Amino acid sequence: MKIRYLALAFCPLIFSACQSNDVQKLGDAAVSVLQQSNVNKTLTAYQWSTNTDGAPKPLVLNFDDQGRLSVATSCNTVGSSWKVVGNEIVTGNAMSTMMACGEAAMKQESIASSLFSNRKAAFTLDSKDTQNPTLTITAANGQKYTFTGKMTPETRYQTQAETIFLEVSPETKECTGVAKQTCLQVREIKYSESGVKSQVDKDWTLFYDQIEGFQHQSDERQVIRVKRYELKNPAADQSKYAYVHDMTIEREAIK
Repeated sequence: MKIRYLALAFCPLIFSACQSNDVQKLGDAAVSVLQQSNVNKTLTAYQWSTNTDGAPKPLVLNFDDQGRLSVATSCNTVGSSWKVVGNEIVTGNAMSTMMACGEAAMKQESIASSLFSNRKAAFTLDSKDTQNPTLTITAANGQKYTFTGKMTPETRYQTQAETIFLEVSPETKECTGVAKQTCLQVREIKYSESGVKSQVDKDWTLFYDQIEGFQHQSDERQVIRVKRYELKNPAADQSKYAYVHDMTIEREAIK
């Protein structure tokens, strides 16, 4: 009888220990999910770039919140799916555009494939410096590549963009905003859902703002796709919009 009572006396302690272990596991799982969520938000909040030997342009990563990864090389663009599992970035089969390029550019594209084509790539993320976070990814051969993050426009401006299309004249003109400056001349273009031009402004308009990432060419007519962000609290002498070059649609040499 004493033994039976002794066993019964221990049972609450056993149950308590089991419950404590279960609670601890749930707590660890919750922390893990929270950390993964933070990692996902950090990866998608920045554009990540690194230089590779001899390549004319950096290797640039864009993670989106729909699980798509775009890798811009000096030649082709590589795309894949992505997700974070523990300390690994898991990617699916990679797809790529098929342009032939120089040796250094093709070598860089090979690096991109070794990092992200159907892999589980170990990584470390250092986001203590929010202006210059770093992402270090280990390739299949063990070599480590460190990417530096730059905030995406959506992160900087805390808003989604409106997409517009502008035809940019090769000729600029002097103009006066807050002070004398040189302005682009542009005409807005609209496209139908089928991709056909549905409207082109008749006259050129002076464009007083800057388009981030756009390089004007005095010997080219260009049609560009631009992301326009409405600023929440612009200064009194500042435009209400920020403009970011997204893609060049057409280029025509002008003699």
